[in-house]
Amino acid sequence: MLGGSVHIALIRFIISLTGTVILFSMMSRPRFNAKKTVICYGIFETVLIAAACVWYVIDWESCVRIVAFVMYISFGVFAIYMSADPIGLSLYKLALNFYLLAVFMVGGLEISILFFNRNVWADIIIRILLLLVMALFLDRKVKDTVRGFSYYVENELDGFSAAIMTISILFGIGFIFNPNLGEHTPYRLFQIFVNFFLTGALQMIAFRLYLHIGREKEYQKENQLMKMNQRLLERQMELLEESVEDGKRIRHDLRHHNAVIAEFARQGQTEELLQYLREQREAMEEGAPKNICANTAVSNILSAYSRKAEREQIRVTMDVELGRNLKITNTDLVTILANAYENAIYGCMDVKKESPERECLIHLMIKRKNCKLVIYCSNTCKTEIEIKNGQPKPEATGGIGVLSIIKTAKQYGGEYDFKNDNGVFIFRLVMNVPAS
Repeated sequence: MLGGSVHIALIRFIISLTGTVILFSMMSRPRFNAKKTVICYGIFETVLIAAACVWYVIDWESCVRIVAFVMYISFGVFAIYMSADPIGLSLYKLALNFYLLAVFMVGGLEISILFFNRNVWADIIIRILLLLVMALFLDRKVKDTVRGFSYYVENELDGFSAAIMTISILFGIGFIFNPNLGEHTPYRLFQIFVNFFLTGALQMIAFRLYLHIGREKEYQKENQLMKMNQRLLERQMELLEESVEDGKRIRHDLRHHNAVIAEFARQGQTEELLQYLREQREAMEEGAPKNICANTAVSNILSAYSRKAEREQIRVTMDVELGRNLKITNTDLVTILANAYENAIYGCMDVKKESPERECLIHLMIKRKNCKLVIYCSNTCKTEIEIKNGQPKPEATGGIGVLSIIKTAKQYGGEYDFKNDNGVFIFRLVMNVPAS
């Protein structure tokens, strides 16, 4: 610090802490709404800056040495509370924020010492300019990407890698803030610039890496959704083809029935005609497709997959109680059920390939109680199927379906779990159903 009166110190404290709050807020997800966030940070800044000014007046030497670290640690604790990010991700963002803080603090000091003969106002103006440049760059180029990057880091970045990234930032800043690095010379300014550049480049490489990994996973999810839609379309085409074939068969049989009825009428055989009509009615009732539930879309898709399971010699039991007026779109409901049922069939087929003599079973239960929809599906599976991070590995389900189920379930505040119970794969889901 270049020294000066307590008023100069006050200006520096305001610039540094306000800049830190602005930069961190641009990178993190706030826990509260905008108004409450601004009020909380405002009260925190006022209290912390007042305490720092008192310290500056009472003990100038110790304040100059460690006030920046004390203020930043205090800010870090408060920022973790104010952020909606997980604590590990918040710590990494705080370290990255510390790096940006060091850029405008050290940049202002060094340029003021080397080129403006330690002028305190030059230091203050340079800090403001550097802060504005960084804030503008973050807002225009990085802010949205960093927040998207946060989502990918939560899902892809392991704890060890996050710790290494954070430590590398702190080591780089520690080198810059070392007071025993020698005189203030152009070469020292060059060293500081190189250190900032290398530390920033390392973080940018990691940033781009995990951003790429995250986006690749998003592309995979979209690809899986496309394949899922293709399979649903295939099931719908099967239903349509079956309807066309049934129509042809009915028209063909109808000609014969009409001929028999006409013959009975010509010969005046009323009793025989009535008996024939009763037999035909009974035959039609027996041959009519079973209505699984009152919801037509669900009933049709379950019927289609049940026929597929029957062709694969898989025994299916169902306990479905579902009405028409369900405040969940048919598309979302069919997405979940079709994927769960198809994955169950896939699991059974996989077992049959290895153990043809083993009996394969699927049990599906769908029930609604008050504002909750419960879906339970169990099927025979391999005993070695593993569950990782609460989800079955792709090879356990054919690589399609689980992500679609999870994505759709989350839209309705769904809670789900998957497990392998000694060769029986179990999927359970409870979703919130909007009131009718």
